[in-house]
Amino acid sequence: MKTLLIGSSLLLASFSTLAAEPAPVIKDYGYFYNVPEHVSDLSQAQFKIAFDVGKGAEKGAQNNHINSLARFINMHVAHGVKPENIQLALVVHGGASVDVLQNSVYKTRFEKDNKTESLIKQLLANNTQVYVCGQSAMHMKVAADQLIPGVKMALSAMTAHAQLQQQGYTLNPF
Repeated sequence: MKTLLIGSSLLLASFSTLAAEPAPVIKDYGYFYNVPEHVSDLSQAQFKIAFDVGKGAEKGAQNNHINSLARFINMHVAHGVKPENIQLALVVHGGASVDVLQNSVYKTRFEKDNKTESLIKQLLANNTQVYVCGQSAMHMKVAADQLIPGVKMALSAMTAHAQLQQQGYTLNPF
């Protein structure tokens, strides 16, 4: 009986913890683990971080490297950071350059849907800048008018990163 009561108490505590968590900012992406006892003081945190993604997704699959930005946003907002205090930038190059194509263009090219398009659109709507390397884009035959609306063509990934650093962005190491 004692075991049953303890188990029931833990189950109820789990449900109350889940109910208290805010809804994710980026829906259907960016899952994370709650860490209730962490040492990070996030009460006044402000982030300006650039993420670099060069590895493309398998055709018709979501680019999980880009999903890291959604995880960053959802995790930090759930742990008390104000959404307006999170400014992210995504610099895409190499094989990932096709992952920022509009679905219609992607589908024509690969005969599959671009599973990353919805994620990119949500990131753009949540204080994230997205740049594609112009050098990679030209190599991959990606034109500016084929990009998901809001994605910007940079001269190069190197240029985008240099300019983001000048604007105070740090580079996420993974």
